[in-house]
Amino acid sequence: MNKKNPPPITPTDSENSAENPKLGRAEVNRRSFLKNSMVAGAAVTAGAGMLGGLPSALAQEGHEHITRGDAALLRFAAAAEILETDFWVQYNELAGVQDDEVPGGSGNSLYAAALASVDDDNGQYIHDNTDDEFTHQNFLNAYLESKGFPSVDLERFRTLAGSEASGSSGKPRLTNLMQLTLDTSWYTRYRSDDHNPDLDPNFVFPQAVPDLFHGQHPAIPRTDADTTDPNFLQCIANTALFHFPTIEQGGNSLYPAMAQRATSVEVLRI
Repeated sequence: MNKKNPPPITPTDSENSAENPKLGRAEVNRRSFLKNSMVAGAAVTAGAGMLGGLPSALAQEGHEHITRGDAALLRFAAAAEILETDFWVQYNELAGVQDDEVPGGSGNSLYAAALASVDDDNGQYIHDNTDDEFTHQNFLNAYLESKGFPSVDLERFRTLAGSEASGSSGKPRLTNLMQLTLDTSWYTRYRSDDHNPDLDPNFVFPQAVPDLFHGQHPAIPRTDADTTDPNFLQCIANTALFHFPTIEQGGNSLYPAMAQRATSVEVLRI
């Protein structure tokens, strides 16, 4: 789901160690700590599964069938992917690269230009995310069917009106991108010197953009009237740009929590 960017160029470990011996030892100790923690965590998880008499994904390898609980986890994930697809389709119709790979809309040049003014790669980013989400939902549903479980179909809930701006297909939607209230605290969670979300989960981190956390804001033009004022259109585009990572970071804690409840290694991998 995420756009893949090249890793930043950083000094090598040997260079860091040469310039700062303490840094070199710290890096080694940090790696050792992480490695040992992972091993210990795996051992505890396996032990808990055996001692508690509960099935553990670490002990379930190569089973042809999956449990109803594992299927429920995958159905939840499939539903989430379908909703994400609906987000990205709406963005792609208006501002993504227009081609036969991800058909639907015809593009809105003014809105696309407002997004490109921040990052000229946004059109490709939107297109690729849309394509990815289709493959995710299709794969999960195909896997469920291969195991004898029904696939997820949310079409009966596709009742919301979409954008009427030029470029939109005008078809009904599952999600509403024209009335968003965004939680942008994800941006500040790992930038705080005094609080850690993993160690202090009840701390309320500040919003990166407080105004987006109050009221309802359009992330796509509702009609062509929204594209006539360049300043207002840029505000719409900026809302979308904060919504993009808000979508993606939503699963950062959800999926790991769900993974702990999987009893099949195959389901865990998926």
